[in-house]
Amino acid sequence: MFHHVKELQFDVRVSEPDPRFARLLLEQFGGGNGELKAAMQYFTQAFTCRRAYPEKYDLLMDIATEEFSHLEIVGALITLLLDGVNPEMKNAVERSSLAHVMNGKAGKETFIHEALTNPQFLVLSGGGPTVTDSVGTPWSGNYVNANGDLSVDLRSNIAAESRAKIVYEYLMQFTDDEHVRDSLRFLMTREIAHFQMFSAALDTIQPNFPPGVLQGDPRFTHTYFNMSEDEAGRGRKGEGRTRGPWNDGQGPWDQGEWAFIDDPVRHVRETGGLTEQDILGSERSMRDVERMDQELSVQRSAEVTVSRPKRQALKF
Repeated sequence: MFHHVKELQFDVRVSEPDPRFARLLLEQFGGGNGELKAAMQYFTQAFTCRRAYPEKYDLLMDIATEEFSHLEIVGALITLLLDGVNPEMKNAVERSSLAHVMNGKAGKETFIHEALTNPQFLVLSGGGPTVTDSVGTPWSGNYVNANGDLSVDLRSNIAAESRAKIVYEYLMQFTDDEHVRDSLRFLMTREIAHFQMFSAALDTIQPNFPPGVLQGDPRFTHTYFNMSEDEAGRGRKGEGRTRGPWNDGQGPWDQGEWAFIDDPVRHVRETGGLTEQDILGSERSMRDVERMDQELSVQRSAEVTVSRPKRQALKF
């Protein structure tokens, strides 16, 4: 059950109308990294863990609901930034009122020119937000990532919060209105908070790497293929190779270390297209992997089964 409270989560104010920035702000209303996407993504993900992981269901629904409140904040900001388009543009009898509000003919023309950077504000929405991004692309369910595996979904959410945070950071560079910046700063900060919430939730799922149940083939999990050369054409013979914790030493692995394949072409040919490659870097055997697959499969299945109601009908 949803219950709408009319007060905004954050007090939204603007100093003056700014149709151009209102258009940019549509990215966070109906864009691929916006608040509607986040709300629908977490809302959709919640269903698969309603019974199996009730505490994660609670987390996802809480944050999804907050994202809807952030959508309301963004919509309110857009509406205020379009003040003059709504309601003055709706006045079909005395259109001159817009010129009066905008300080004369020059102000009116300037305002209309700015508003026309997104004609939908005038001809479709009447001065409110549209469920599109800043260039008019309609919102799509394709933006939503929900894979049904909690470790995968939480990683998707961490990435979503990261992208949304950086969009707000970029948006703040395009307005000097301190009232608007205050709202954007609040929204940006909540992305940081949600990032931490999802990260903490992911840490409670152990093991959570690799995502899902099945482990990787130990012949290939720790191999790094040197697939590119530098600008001088070096890199295949040991010169100019870029090394780091992503391809050298132990890196992020708990066990084993990276196996650097310096000449991938020769290596692939010598190993029969990798089918004859031995285990490189990893300390796991194929038997270890098979045992881990079976143990995790039983564990994950039990987590879901134990929370299933005895009757077939699911009660939410």
